[in-house]
Amino acid sequence: MILQNLHTHTVFSDGKNTAEEMATGALRAGCASLGFSEHSPLPPEADPDRYAMANVPAYRQEVLRLRERYAGELEIFLGLEQDIDSGPPQDPYDYLIGSVHGVWKDGVYLPVDDSLEKFAQAAAECYGGDVLGFVRDYYRRVSEVYRKTGCQIIGHFDLITKFNQRGGFFDEDSPQYLDLALAALEPLAKEDVIFEINTGAMSRGYRTAPYPGPRLLRAVREMGGRVCITSDSHSMDTVVHAFDQAAELARYCGFRETMVLKKTGFQAEPLL
Repeated sequence: MILQNLHTHTVFSDGKNTAEEMATGALRAGCASLGFSEHSPLPPEADPDRYAMANVPAYRQEVLRLRERYAGELEIFLGLEQDIDSGPPQDPYDYLIGSVHGVWKDGVYLPVDDSLEKFAQAAAECYGGDVLGFVRDYYRRVSEVYRKTGCQIIGHFDLITKFNQRGGFFDEDSPQYLDLALAALEPLAKEDVIFEINTGAMSRGYRTAPYPGPRLLRAVREMGGRVCITSDSHSMDTVVHAFDQAAELARYCGFRETMVLKKTGFQAEPLL
């Protein structure tokens, strides 16, 4: 399996390291290629903590500089994590990751991945304790992420489970939860998209396994979907965090290939 990570953040948004430091981390980890995918700009009401990228031209210029700097050593791709609440990108990218990070409830933006405390507060105060109502609104938005972003990769499909292992908000194997998730998965699986197996919540200590979990990954496979492995890395020491575990999960769910981005586009590579 070619070692590649396409979900990478730097100090241009909410990452801890510069783009060059991330490239150094990728080389140290043995990567053949690395994709940068900063958060797309968001309207202020959807980004109160200002984690999205503010300087798009500087980001593009730096990644393209690094592409030349590391030519022959590390293949670098210019990507963007395109949030469903962002407007369409104004410039071309090698790939887009389509993501949903929150929902709107009565005109208020509720992030699903900010903190366990904020998630619990939103469920209690805005949904009257109806956590599955929160889940329902999230997956309704996820079902539209390809249509609204035109992405090649579906980012952290079940991000709403990020704090569930610690908080125990809902049963991820229950019919009620799975019905909501599968209703969002079905239309996406019909499109020419790739679902990432994301280890980002593991590197930050929120989960002990990648997401999506086995039930949803098996459904992706049964619907003919494809996967890639990403770390959603925010620091240079997590570029390939738990990739072995993610590959093992993919094989367990019946996948024998992972999608890898090359200059000619996405290609299937064997899962070793």
